[in-house]
Amino acid sequence: MATPPALDRWDAAAAASIAALLVVAYVIVPGPTVQYGTWLVVFCIWMAWFVFFGAKWLYGP
Repeated sequence: MATPPALDRWDAAAAASIAALLVVAYVIVPGPTVQYGTWLVVFCIWMAWFVFFGAKWLYGP
């Protein structure tokens, strides 16, 4: 099995955007609707990152 690729700026951008969204949803504008919507967006970001990272792992940079 090939070794996983090194993390790059896209991985950091995904993590930073998720962290920022969670801060907004739980600190700045805490509310059940905002938190639910935030988790939907977090899931979408995670799925996009997962596909991107998997493709990078399988097919190279």
